[in-house]
Amino acid sequence: MPNIVMTRIDNRLVHGQVGCSWAGSLDCNLIVVADDIAAADPVQQSLMQMTADNVGCGIRFFTLQKTIDVIHKASPSQKIFLIVRDPQSARKLVENGVPIDKLCIGNMHVGPNKRLSNDVHVYVDDKDLEDLRAIRNSNIEVYIQIAPGDKKFDFEPKK
Repeated sequence: MPNIVMTRIDNRLVHGQVGCSWAGSLDCNLIVVADDIAAADPVQQSLMQMTADNVGCGIRFFTLQKTIDVIHKASPSQKIFLIVRDPQSARKLVENGVPIDKLCIGNMHVGPNKRLSNDVHVYVDDKDLEDLRAIRNSNIEVYIQIAPGDKKFDFEPKK
């Protein structure tokens, strides 16, 4: 069983806040970026690598399918911080057996048909909500938390 210490949705993937705040607070030693676009983009990878290096973490860039295929081979000594771009990616991992017990939602950008969820820079549309509800229905804790120590919020938009 892989030692996934946290799974996080963040449109920006690995950046200063993820690298410094989250990686440090989680005591992880490996960041896995599960994202088809980043897995094929050496420029994005080099920028994220610098952030990981600054906090002393290893980093891997896998497609969603490769993550599904290899995550169970991880050593128990690897404390994995798993990062995905969006709810659809998280749902694909969950539905394909990646053992996620909690899902932290970070930044989700504004876009067409997206509405603010709980005043915390998280914008969701109907598809996002459908995916997040499906993940929650798989007995996974799903919440919004921007930075470690911040209040946790439910992902359902305020009425």
